[in-house]
Amino acid sequence: MKIALIAHDKKKQSLINFSLAYKNILEQNDLFATGTTGKKISEATGLKIHRFLSGPLGGDQQIGAKIATNEMDLIFFIRDPLTAQPHEPDILALMRLCDVHNIPLATNIGTAELLIKGLARGDLSWREVIHENGHKK
Repeated sequence: MKIALIAHDKKKQSLINFSLAYKNILEQNDLFATGTTGKKISEATGLKIHRFLSGPLGGDQQIGAKIATNEMDLIFFIRDPLTAQPHEPDILALMRLCDVHNIPLATNIGTAELLIKGLARGDLSWREVIHENGHKK
């Protein structure tokens, strides 16, 4: 599975802690992240992560492009709902793409834990069927 890891500044430590807790599951997948988030998670966990630009510089849009072309299977986007984000339109566009293309999206650690445990159980294997059949949506 191709998994994106994204976190707003005040939520990066939460995503790092999550990545440490579920490193054994995450390392079995192809990981992608926005710039700073990917760097911090990789340094803390040793996980191999393909890094895009930072979110405000276009990283959210780069991940959105992967979603639109069926090249992303699961998104962990730990958001800070209490802080205004200068690139809010990009964030909303990424979330809309997840809805349009039926990509599971966790925006908080509670949902992230449910999705990662589902991933470990094989509950997301339907994404592999989509890839095998060449479907775009």
